[in-house]
Amino acid sequence: MSTPTSRKSAPKAAYRCAECGWTTTKWVGRCGECQAWGTVEDAAAVPVRTTVAGPVTTAALPILEVDAQLAQARPTGVSEFDRVLGGGLVPGVVVLVAGEPGIGKSTLLLDVCGREGRAGRRVLYVTGEESAAQVRLRGERIEALARTLYLAAETDLAAVLGHIDQVQPDLLVIDSVQTIGSAQVDGAAGNVAQVREVAAALIAVAKARGIATLLVGHVTKDGSIAGPRVLEHLVDVVIQFEGERHSRLRLVRAVKNRYGPTDEVGCFDLSDVGITGLADPSGLFLSSGGADAHEQVPGTCVTVTLEGRRPLLAEVQALVAPSVLPSPRRATSGLDGSRVSMLMAVLERRARVTLRNADIYVSTVGGVRVSEPATDLAVALAVAGAANDRALVPRTVAFGEVGLAGEIRPVSGVPRRLSEAARLGFTAAIVPPGSAGNGALPDGLRIIEVPDLATAVRLAMTRSV
Repeated sequence: MSTPTSRKSAPKAAYRCAECGWTTTKWVGRCGECQAWGTVEDAAAVPVRTTVAGPVTTAALPILEVDAQLAQARPTGVSEFDRVLGGGLVPGVVVLVAGEPGIGKSTLLLDVCGREGRAGRRVLYVTGEESAAQVRLRGERIEALARTLYLAAETDLAAVLGHIDQVQPDLLVIDSVQTIGSAQVDGAAGNVAQVREVAAALIAVAKARGIATLLVGHVTKDGSIAGPRVLEHLVDVVIQFEGERHSRLRLVRAVKNRYGPTDEVGCFDLSDVGITGLADPSGLFLSSGGADAHEQVPGTCVTVTLEGRRPLLAEVQALVAPSVLPSPRRATSGLDGSRVSMLMAVLERRARVTLRNADIYVSTVGGVRVSEPATDLAVALAVAGAANDRALVPRTVAFGEVGLAGEIRPVSGVPRRLSEAARLGFTAAIVPPGSAGNGALPDGLRIIEVPDLATAVRLAMTRSV
């Protein structure tokens, strides 16, 4: 008589998501936790283990006895970078800097390393993509040389840890984390397991020795950070570089920050001599003359957008030309195309601006990308002015969200927007209803509250403003 086989003795096949670690007993095309497609892979079932209590490395202290000075940030010397970090670098902080190739990540971090080195701190710059000579040439070009700045071209994790033991740096830069591999993990450098292992080892060293660490990360085609999503959870700060390849402007914003706010934005100018911070970048987004232009061109309107907590003036330009095509063209640059199409429909239906038989092109000045709904009113006024071939009243800004019914909705940060407009010489502002009672108003700036888009179009192109 045969003995029945126990089902518990046979191991069950398990499938695990390479992004977040979610497990399931059968294969699925989409992860049930992070909703990523094609990341569920076959993996052996993980046996359940019980961890027993062991010796502690550091005794627990009452919160009042913890030294808060250990978490004080030190400035890097790059004011715009310090603004995004929340004051500077904290000892032991791990920062992930992500962005598209050629956007300026390595240039900015090398500038930070040079300033830290000239301040007397020991800095180790590990490059896995370039040779040490190439980094030296870039350092000469941007004047980032220092005697205490050490360069190492390595792609092996063990060698990187050896350099850390030898140099004992105060600041460590890894460019990039996807190029470093570990011999203890199967697969080529850059895969999910390798990135997870390398990041975990570097974070452990940074926390144990109080080394401020900057990790450069690659991005995918859709702009998200490459590698496992757990990488973003392990680090303390995640910084994203933004900007058009053919534009000099670079925006740096913190997606995650354990030591400061995530609503600050740093503005940089990338040129042949390096990358420099822009404390007042509004001039880059205005055409020649700005508020002092003697002649206003039809189809232009200046708005005030908020990047984090920083108000920036941006100019929207529109061109409306008769079309000979059955389906007129609609092209945008620096704006959301679907939202611009919606504003054109509202203009034609609510403000009686004829656009159905015209090619329409809408763009921003300076290569800046504007996605805030508060810029709706400026876009609509620029298109209306181009369609009627009438210029808006000079020295006028406009901001407000436009609804499908043609109403102008309130927006946040009105006092900061108005103060920035007044500082740059504008004398009138077309704003949503109720904005005049939202905080102190700057002197010399006339506030015109408009309830709907039709009223705004009529006022903006007449001298009644």
